[in-house]
Formats: sequence, structure tokens, C-alpha cells
Amino acid sequence: MKTNHSKLGLLTASVFAILFLMGCQDQDSEKGDEQQAIFPKGELGPAQNFTGKAWALGLVENDSTYQTVVGNVYFEPGARSNWHIHPAGQILIITAGVGYHQLKGQPRQTIRKGDVVQCPPNVMHWHGATPDSGLHQMYILPNTEKGIVKWLHPVSDEEYNAPNPGE
Repeated sequence: MKTNHSKLGLLTASVFAILFLMGCQDQDSEKGDEQQAIFPKGELGPAQNFTGKAWALGLVENDSTYQTVVGNVYFEPGARSNWHIHPAGQILIITAGVGYHQLKGQPRQTIRKGDVVQCPPNVMHWHGATPDSGLHQMYILPNTEKGIVKWLHPVSDEEYNAPNPGE
């Protein structure tokens, strides 16, 4: 009987240890730091287009066959893009971390690893990391013959920190 209690205690302790380690792994994947990166950081983005530090790495260059640009951006915690427009739209695939995305006139949305975001053509928007987490995003810019991006003004602290009633 004592042996069964010992085995049960060992099994219970093992299950709790596994659950604890899984929880630690989930927290790490939410951080979105450099250790979670699939790709290298790339080049520091220009200060006139970003608040905070964001690095961009081109993955697929524009050409006449595909007319698509693909790249990766890493936003440090608190970093964000300016408002901007893509003439043919943009697709974001979040690969690590937690961030924000907002289309003009709509509430800010929280985005996480595994989310896919579609930014419609010619719609002003911004995206970036939350204050506490970095963000890794892959971007796809289709139909580049229509243009790539038009950079606009910075996202204000009020816009960035605005509460979202839907979350």
C-alpha cells in the first residue's frame, strides 16, 4: 500500500512539473524576444517611420515575375510603425510575441503568434509590439506594380495606449 502511495505521489509531482514547464514555455513564446526569432533581425528601421526600435529583413525581393515583396520585422517592446498605406494591401503573419494592429477608424486589435492579419488596399493602418512584449511579423506585399508603401505620421501615445473596449 505504501508503494502505491509513493508511486501516486511521484506521478502527481511529475504531472505538476510537466505542466509548470509547459507554462514557462508559453510565457517565453509570448515575449517575442530575439531568442524566438525564425530569421535574423536585419537592418534597423529608419526613425522617421518607427517609434522605438524595429528591424527589417527582406526575404523575397520584388521582381517582374511574382510582383510580391516578403520580409520580416522585429519590433522591440513598445516599438511601432507610423501610420501608413499599402496601395495593394498587406498580409501580416505573426511568428512570435504580442503586438497591436489598428486600421484607421477601428479599435486597436491585439495580435499574437499564429495570427494572420489582412490590411486592405489603401487603408491607413499601423502595427507594432505591446509595451511588455516584442513582436515578430512576416509581411507580404502583393501586386507591387501598384506601389509598396506610403509612410504617414507617427502613431501618438494616446492612440497606442487607448483602451480597446472589445478586449
